[in-house]
Amino acid sequence: MRSISRPVSSGILLLILILSLAGCEDRRNETQLQISVRTAEVDPPVKTPPPELVTTQAAFIEVSTKVTPSVVNIRAARISRGSELGPLFDDFFGDLFRNLPQERKAQSLGSGFIISEDGYILTNEHVVMGAEEIKVKLSNQRVYDGKVVGIDPSTDVAVLKIEPDDSLAAAVLGDSDALQVGQWALAIGNPFGLDRTLTVGVISATGRANVGIEDYEDFIQTDASINPGNSGGPLLNMYGEVVGINTAIVATGQGIGFAIPINLAKLIADQLIEKGEVTRGWLGVSIQPLTPELAESFGLDRMTGALVNQVLPGGPAEKAGVRRGDVLLTLDGREVRGVRALQLLVASTPAGKTVDLEILRNGKRQNLPVTVVAQEPEERAAEPASVGKGVGLGLVVAPAEEGGVRVEEVDPGSAAAAAGVRPGDHVLSLNKQEVKDLASFNKAAKEAVKGKNVVLLLRRGDTTLYLAFPA
Repeated sequence: MRSISRPVSSGILLLILILSLAGCEDRRNETQLQISVRTAEVDPPVKTPPPELVTTQAAFIEVSTKVTPSVVNIRAARISRGSELGPLFDDFFGDLFRNLPQERKAQSLGSGFIISEDGYILTNEHVVMGAEEIKVKLSNQRVYDGKVVGIDPSTDVAVLKIEPDDSLAAAVLGDSDALQVGQWALAIGNPFGLDRTLTVGVISATGRANVGIEDYEDFIQTDASINPGNSGGPLLNMYGEVVGINTAIVATGQGIGFAIPINLAKLIADQLIEKGEVTRGWLGVSIQPLTPELAESFGLDRMTGALVNQVLPGGPAEKAGVRRGDVLLTLDGREVRGVRALQLLVASTPAGKTVDLEILRNGKRQNLPVTVVAQEPEERAAEPASVGKGVGLGLVVAPAEEGGVRVEEVDPGSAAAAAGVRPGDHVLSLNKQEVKDLASFNKAAKEAVKGKNVVLLLRRGDTTLYLAFPA
């Protein structure tokens, strides 16, 4: 048999096509994703978060809401002048455009915060340094011209003034001396020009010195994110009080930012507003840090305090009875943690104020009242000359014209070299015995090798310092 094919009618084809499309639509409806919409009838994934987290979140929101109006955006413009046309342009056009002034405006962004209703603003000195034009933008987007009231490069503090149309929302200043490591820390500023950004962290450390950023350092360290543009903005506690001025970051690390304590900044700001400059206290001593060997030789169980290696004639310290070799332990009841700490304590003491100075002398503690005076530019002493030679303790020394001996050579493998003794150092004493000449040096050196440590008092250039090393 042969099969016979017959054409299918167009109506039947149309019916088949409709049924196929209907089946596809049903399958598509079956696989379509259902969108979850948050409504009163739909519970969130976490229905009851821990109350502590909700309370903390509410606190962050409240701090941001209350403090943000006092935070400002600072735009500082610096204008550079000079021809930038280049030699090729000059070759073509000669003197036609050569004498035209060429100006280029470089702008930098920073932060600040209002400290008075009439428009005083606290920020960093490096934010406005060298600025010829300063614009201050408030949280309500109004922009005012800013005027520099005063700057203090030694602490990186600056005060600006604007003339607002209405009273401003001023920040509340807290007590940075009461800070404890582990407390919450919130930073508000304008990182990379992003207005009024809030970041959160903790107080990582206090009293950070020897960072190498400013002359006087007592930084608060925090891991609250601080980026370019945050400089000058407030570091806050959970009460919304300003405890620091965000100042610097460690470029090679993450989560390491530094802020100037607000107590220090307020002292500086008060002086800048009152007289446009800062007057610092002066004690009249040259000091150096303690090494473990020096601390042990002076009878200390830890490296705390600052060692006096020179008392300047006629200064407050000399009048109070401070002597070379004294270890300064506290000033006005505050611990001297090191050289930088003492410098800051003295500098922050008002001129004319008499404070109690606790010292360690010959293993005994005693207190001396000292009247701090205003700091003046230091005079540099003439550097002494050197002649002659001698030997002892890995050192080649020579008689000095002004008395004592000078170091001519240092054995590179000696303990003296490891401690930092250098050629040219003038030896003033050895283990607290005055070195008047080669004979006294040799005698003291022979006695020193019988002990545990050698302590040298040296004059280097126009300063004096103690160095200690194992005998």
